Amino acid sequence: MTSTPASEMASREPASFPLAVCAEMVFRDRPIVERVERIAALGFQVEIWDWTRHDIAALRATGATFSSMTGYVTGTLADDAGADALLRTAEQSIAVAATLGVPRLNLHGTGLDAHGLPVVPCHAVTGAMWLKAQHTLTRIADLGRRHGVTFVLENLNAEVDHPGVPFGSASDCLALVRSVDQPELRLMLDLYHAQIGEGNLIALLRRALPYVGEIQVADVPGRCEPGTGEINYPAIARELKRLGYAGVIGLEAFAFEDDERALKRFREAFTVANVAEAA
Repeated sequence: MTSTPASEMASREPASFPLAVCAEMVFRDRPIVERVERIAALGFQVEIWDWTRHDIAALRATGATFSSMTGYVTGTLADDAGADALLRTAEQSIAVAATLGVPRLNLHGTGLDAHGLPVVPCHAVTGAMWLKAQHTLTRIADLGRRHGVTFVLENLNAEVDHPGVPFGSASDCLALVRSVDQPELRLMLDLYHAQIGEGNLIALLRRALPYVGEIQVADVPGRCEPGTGEINYPAIARELKRLGYAGVIGLEAFAFEDDERALKRFREAFTVANVAEAA
């Protein structure tokens, strides 16, 4: 029987919050299954994106705990044909989520291509589009209720990564989630995107937290792990602890230099002792 290295045992110290890591963005020199295995071995939950690109049976065989995955294949919120496609492929995604035990299925304002760009860019959202998006998300929430899963609507920045995405700001996503007001539809609050598009993150947390299903983090600029940019993640962690947040925090970031070090820095940013010492 092999013993666990002390350095790895230290990396598994209890954290303030359940932590997940996006397998699409770290250990990228390895096949996806090996990435998932390594992330799980370090004590993190795992996030994946487009499930159609992966061997689902192989992912299940890893025994990893999955926090979230993309909850649709095609579709959009604000037109009839796009909404029908979104609902149809969301139902397909639910079946995959059941196989992997994924509790949260991620949505965006519109379908994204392989580069994260909107399949159909939209630079002006009309009132009719808002009403249609609300109706589509109400249907999504009903679907989630029937199958016992939660859909989460993610905010995306249009300034750097996703130009032309509709309903991309955290404020817009929160408004839609609040208007539907069903527990099966929550907010995937991405603080990296929110910092670029809106800033004022602690005020945003205070406003949004009752509707948050999961939080994602990366630093700005560069989209690397906490501690590599301008976001004060110790302050974010303290505020989340004060507010009583107990949900998952996911690292959706590239490693600044080294993958193992990036995951260690992520864990340290949200570890109980570190949060308490910084208070």
